Amino acid sequence: MSEMITADLVDLDLSADSKEAAARALAERMLALGRVTDLDGFLADVAAREAQMPTGLDGGIGIPHCRSEHVTEPTLAFGRSAAGIDFGAADGPADLIFLIAAPAGADDAHLTILSSLARQLMNAEFTDALRSAADAGAAAALIRGEEPDGTGGVPEGIEDSVDSVAVPAAASAGAATGIATGSPDVGPEEGPQNGSEEGPRNGTDDGPRNGPDDGPAERGRPFRVVAVTSCPTGIAHTYMAAESLEKAGREAGVEVVVETQGSAGFTRLDPAVIEAADGVIFAHDVPVRDKDRFAGKPTVDTGVKAAINRPGELIDEVRGKAARGEVTAAGAAGAAGTDGASGTTPVERGGKPGEGYGTKLRVWLMSGVSYMVPFVAAGGLLIALGFAIGGYEINKAPSVMDHFVWSQADSWAALLFQVGGVAFAFLVPVLAGYIAYGMADRPGLVPGFVGGSIALTVNAGFLGGLAAGLISGAVVMAIQRVRVPAALRGIMPVVVIPLISSAVVGFLMFVVIGKPIASAQKAMTDWLSGLSGANAVLLGALLGLMMCFDLGGPVNKVAYAFATAGIAVADPSDSAMKIMAAVMAAGMVPPLAMALATTVRGKLFNAAERENGKAAWVLGASFISEGAIPFAAADPLRVIPSSMVGGALTGALSMAFGATLRAPHGGIFVVPLIGNPLLYLVAIAAGVCVTTALVIVLKGLRKPAPGAVAQGPGGTDPSAPSPEAKQPVAA
Repeated sequence: MSEMITADLVDLDLSADSKEAAARALAERMLALGRVTDLDGFLADVAAREAQMPTGLDGGIGIPHCRSEHVTEPTLAFGRSAAGIDFGAADGPADLIFLIAAPAGADDAHLTILSSLARQLMNAEFTDALRSAADAGAAAALIRGEEPDGTGGVPEGIEDSVDSVAVPAAASAGAATGIATGSPDVGPEEGPQNGSEEGPRNGTDDGPRNGPDDGPAERGRPFRVVAVTSCPTGIAHTYMAAESLEKAGREAGVEVVVETQGSAGFTRLDPAVIEAADGVIFAHDVPVRDKDRFAGKPTVDTGVKAAINRPGELIDEVRGKAARGEVTAAGAAGAAGTDGASGTTPVERGGKPGEGYGTKLRVWLMSGVSYMVPFVAAGGLLIALGFAIGGYEINKAPSVMDHFVWSQADSWAALLFQVGGVAFAFLVPVLAGYIAYGMADRPGLVPGFVGGSIALTVNAGFLGGLAAGLISGAVVMAIQRVRVPAALRGIMPVVVIPLISSAVVGFLMFVVIGKPIASAQKAMTDWLSGLSGANAVLLGALLGLMMCFDLGGPVNKVAYAFATAGIAVADPSDSAMKIMAAVMAAGMVPPLAMALATTVRGKLFNAAERENGKAAWVLGASFISEGAIPFAAADPLRVIPSSMVGGALTGALSMAFGATLRAPHGGIFVVPLIGNPLLYLVAIAAGVCVTTALVIVLKGLRKPAPGAVAQGPGGTDPSAPSPEAKQPVAA
């Protein structure tokens, strides 16, 4: 296999003035060497990764990176910019830019070397040497861990770093036996962990110590922290965060043991090390695997970049929590959510330190909505099928437990309707329970579900579920802040917290706020039922704008939850069914419009976008707004406004035509269940055409970037636009 970086992959006079141009310039070097097969497809993957989280680091470093099917072998390109390029770091532009390209199925040895480079970037001697390198060959040798003369030695001053970049392939493969394939356990039980050279990091020389009931001072040893780091790609930030935490721990006299859940392997920490730890730090942007191993410990939960930029503060924070006796029932890692942005669920991202209360509130509410949506889809479609088969009188059918005839269609229709009704009965409790879960993790589930059920009992509905979830989470978080004896910590999450929080939430929902919320819910329902004419059309336009604003994000989900709440009853009003129809119609517009645009004017889109356009036909027809996300990520200033205009038009027309819908999902596959189906399809077609026309016009007006370089060897097909025209636009 070729060397990961050579002199041909180094540009010591990088003249790019933006992160997109820098990525293109370095990627063209990879393309010229055959390391990248499709320049624009690869750059689209880089842009998608950058959209998840900026890749700039303090200290003048930018590390754009991704895993891509357009990469033939693990490759690293390096550029040095005299003027500096903004990669989103807090301390300003980056002058050292590393473009890391990993194949979709990269081998473990090379991914381990990439992780070692990430650790090296935390070493000031290493970065200083790169800034003073005289030629491309010397810089490439330095990154490979060789002397500039090729002798293979590590440059002076860098040999004491945690890992050498030039890790032998055999050793690397032994340190990491699996890549990020979703397997819960890859990697050996023994041997060096996390790619270090000094042996296992699972305790000090005298072995693991048990007895966590005693404080560190009482045991006469340093404070101990276990940490987990992970990022969406699992190549760079994961290992840089680990190195940063370990370095800060050494400076503070704290023992820090890190489990890196990255692409180079996942080796679990020794349970004895976790048991003996005094605190836990989760620095992650994807769900932590097997998170419940850390239950009952003082915990700091934050993003991976916080561990890179301010590791000392995180260590101080977890020490403070330990001193106050604050513990967290970590719970299991969340399942994949529906937010579609970074691959993490709202629960895993909820309530990070440093976020404003508005951001936290949005994330907490989204956690409830994301878990509620499957119940909405299943229950709503079953109810809709029941109506389609048995007619609108099926809601008056007797229970199938008392009357069910196998040969009668009405009996099957009643069965579908009644099963759907049972699923719908879970909506408000699930909403409340998982809002509380997003705030306080597993201890919030019990009071959340109890509060949500009470909201149904007192007819507080959807609004009552929101209030119950927020109250439940707040009560549990308050209880968790109370300092308790070590002997009680084990029973707090399973006995004490559920007992006290359920009693408090039950009292508040039954006696204090349940009735006022029920009155407000009824007033809102009556107002919606009375909407007609221009007011209804304006509401449809507003809902259409919301559905197309962030394509599956929080604003989209708020509009969707508003619509589904109206039909989540046995006999929804005509206005509620009109709102549901308008919301689904508007949500279908963006992916269908992008699919049509790539068909009509394919030259305005790169090869990857044209491929995405084929899938967008099916996604749009199925009411999956996220099908337009790849287009919005690459060109948000043109795609999102165009989608909003088309969505608003469709929502308004759907309301004006009086289209109704009982099913909460299904797209064109539930058209037979829609009132006024032909006019409904006309409304969708109108919005799709308007969005398509706007996207084509706006992309056609885009001017080429001045001074952009021509495409290198191995470019895309002749029908593709120039590299300048296809360069991703920064959000």
